[in-house]
Amino acid sequence: MKILIVGSGGREHALAWRCAASARVTEVLVAPGNAGTAGEPHVRNIPIAADDLPGLVALAQREQVALTIIGPEGPLVLGIVDAFERAGLRCFGPSRGAAQLEGSKAYTKEFLKRHGIPTAAYRTFRRDDFDAEWVRAQPLPIVVKASGLAAGKGVIVAASAAEAIEAADSMFDGRFGAAGAEVVIEQFLQGEEASFIVIADGRHALPLATSQDHKRAFDGDSGPNTGGMGAYSPAPVVTPRVHERAMREVILPTIRGLASDGYPFTGFLYAGLMIAPDGTPNVVEFNCRLGDPEAQAILMRLRSDLPSLCEAAIDGALEGVAIDWDPRSALGVVLAAPGYPETVRLGAPISGLASASALPGKIFHAGTRLVHGQVETSGGRVLCAVGLGADVAAAQQQAYALVHAIGFEGAQYRTDIGYRAIAHERARTLA
Repeated sequence: MKILIVGSGGREHALAWRCAASARVTEVLVAPGNAGTAGEPHVRNIPIAADDLPGLVALAQREQVALTIIGPEGPLVLGIVDAFERAGLRCFGPSRGAAQLEGSKAYTKEFLKRHGIPTAAYRTFRRDDFDAEWVRAQPLPIVVKASGLAAGKGVIVAASAAEAIEAADSMFDGRFGAAGAEVVIEQFLQGEEASFIVIADGRHALPLATSQDHKRAFDGDSGPNTGGMGAYSPAPVVTPRVHERAMREVILPTIRGLASDGYPFTGFLYAGLMIAPDGTPNVVEFNCRLGDPEAQAILMRLRSDLPSLCEAAIDGALEGVAIDWDPRSALGVVLAAPGYPETVRLGAPISGLASASALPGKIFHAGTRLVHGQVETSGGRVLCAVGLGADVAAAQQQAYALVHAIGFEGAQYRTDIGYRAIAHERARTLA
């Protein structure tokens, strides 16, 4: 079978790499792809943008693609799955209606409240009804979010009311484009965050390996929010008890709620959860696709056939399906361009990729391109170096060995990816 992956980031490189490993797959097409997917065996880049829905439908028809997997959120919110289904093509992802769960944080908060799913207290504002006095009356810190799609960067944790009001004003003024026309302001939740991702078929949910992302740009979880500076799997904070509660209190009510609202969800459903000290899983956000960089860590551990899992979901046949995981831990470190997550400098040549390929682990490309045979930076998050190990500490060691083998001008990365999990591991050892 021939598979099409839509997107150009690290998540899409990981999806293409994992699908190409399937014995059932003859070729993987990636639209538009990056320099990393261009170098994978049995993978071919196609220069069609991820938001060119008619072009992608035509490509799938022309190439007789058996299955399309959508990587980024943009095409899903635009309705790419609906367009493929109208053309009689099999496409893995949620419909446009179901993708509102990521496309509008205001919609999601109302959905969570209506269906009794735990989340932070909140209010939603537009410029014409913004209530600065309400903001001043709230306990601090407080979280300000652009309601629309902002590439993971439209969240500001404000330490003062003045900072929160300024953040909201900047969003209304276009800091995040149209995403900030509506703003959600919510209570700051205490706890530890985890990424809880499942494959859904409209009625059933099959949990993937747990993971944890690092959103802040700098060590010690400081600096601005980003699309993600690294991730690891599994996440020790998701104990068996927390896992059971996440499925019972969040995932299954969400699947049922969407179906009852007329938007049955098929695809990757990502719940960003804040695990409270008492184990309560509060929803911070929903994504309607695999996380990035969580995907790189999770797919490094996946042993089951990914295309078969996606097809089972499309067919509504996930009940009773099991997934086989590598028992080792995986950890990924993102190398970002200078200036990320604000204005970045692009076009720097990347060195060390050949020597890194001889080391254990895997380099996934995100913001890269080939220019006259040279790999250059072309986006904010450039590469993700993923290691495997008996525990998170061992996976971290392998990942940073890859990081140290690579170089480009102004490269920035966190040096502490996985520190929470390693602390959990050390605590268990001492106990």
